[in-house]
Amino acid sequence: MRLMDTTKHGSGLNLALKFFPFAIILELPLYLLVLIGIIRYTLAKTRPVLWREKYPSVSCTITCYSEGRDVIKTILSLAYQEYPGFIQIIPVIDGALQNANTLSAALSCIQEVNKLPNRRLQVIPKWQRGGRVSSLNTGLMFATGEIIMALDGDTSFDNDMIQNATQHFDDPNVIGVAGCLRVRNRDKSLTTIFQNIEYMLSIAAGKTGLSEFDVVNNISGAFGVFRTSFIRITGGWDAGTAEDLDMTLRIKQHFGRHSRLRIVFDPMAIGHTDVPVTFKDFIKQRWRWDGDLFYIFIRKYRYNIRPKLLGWKNFFFILYSGLIQQILMPFIITFYTVALFILFDTGVIVGLLMFIYCVYLIALLILFIFYIIGISERISQDIKYLPFLLLYPFFAFITRVNSAFAIIQEIFIGTHYDSAMAPWWVLRKTKF
Repeated sequence: MRLMDTTKHGSGLNLALKFFPFAIILELPLYLLVLIGIIRYTLAKTRPVLWREKYPSVSCTITCYSEGRDVIKTILSLAYQEYPGFIQIIPVIDGALQNANTLSAALSCIQEVNKLPNRRLQVIPKWQRGGRVSSLNTGLMFATGEIIMALDGDTSFDNDMIQNATQHFDDPNVIGVAGCLRVRNRDKSLTTIFQNIEYMLSIAAGKTGLSEFDVVNNISGAFGVFRTSFIRITGGWDAGTAEDLDMTLRIKQHFGRHSRLRIVFDPMAIGHTDVPVTFKDFIKQRWRWDGDLFYIFIRKYRYNIRPKLLGWKNFFFILYSGLIQQILMPFIITFYTVALFILFDTGVIVGLLMFIYCVYLIALLILFIFYIIGISERISQDIKYLPFLLLYPFFAFITRVNSAFAIIQEIFIGTHYDSAMAPWWVLRKTKF
């Protein structure tokens, strides 16, 4: 029986207030850390930019599988970069026999690219399908640049991307740079609009704030920049899924012994990618992404999350951001929501949900304003999505609940073995 009388209603309300405010309190430290970081970044932008004396050579490894002629946009956006240094462009065509259209499209760019000064296009057909990690390691074998970029075949880039990304490697302690991804097909549907807001707030704003404290949580697989020598020392990319988070954690395992090493995020090193248009495809994508989080943190690296390897700062941040925020929080939110509807009457439910909605909406508005003022380089484009923030808390809630189901699937059936990032015969042979 639901709590209806005055006495029970009062005690029920007090009990209810222990539910979602607890989740809000858990998220508050991360929120404040990001806001303070954005302020620091904004103030630092007023400092004079030092003239560069060196432009390191860059190898751009592009993992290609079934992109077709879209790969041409990626190749040419790299070839026509406003960067005086040498750029080697390496499209690796995975399963080139069945992806003849992608191979043909990449080969058609050779003459145009190679006539440009300081540019070289080297197309690598990989006839046996081996997956994304196999393509990255193949590209690493051919890479001659001091800096290597791991890029998706359907991602294009602003023409100052390499200039912005490579400047951080003037600091010898910088090992990797996380690039900023924008949604190219942002206005295709309501689903892409919400993902566009998510990319602005979680990637551009979130990682900018985290970078100021040297706790960048992940270098995106679609757009990662690394010091080539260091990647070779680590042995390249490891087989399995979620290779981006995998590589990020492997890099951070050197931070305990070498405390000055850094991973940075640059919101001005910008790539453009397409996101799922339909809600069904979005849910399927997040099943893979969120399930892979459990696979990486719990199955593969549970014994490596130690301060001796990561350093105390990254150790605590991974515990908080990775294990609590990404693994535990979806279950807290899901279970509390179910309990709320079971235990309390309609008035309590509506009142509490409205309170939670208002808190999250205010937090989103503040973060969005900070992003527009301090980070966005396309203010007129981004500001038009402000009205959609009214609905965004519902989208965020659905993604959290979906994440809980994705993790459950990974726990019981090992869904990372069914990833489209590699064929089953590759994934089934991995240690984890």
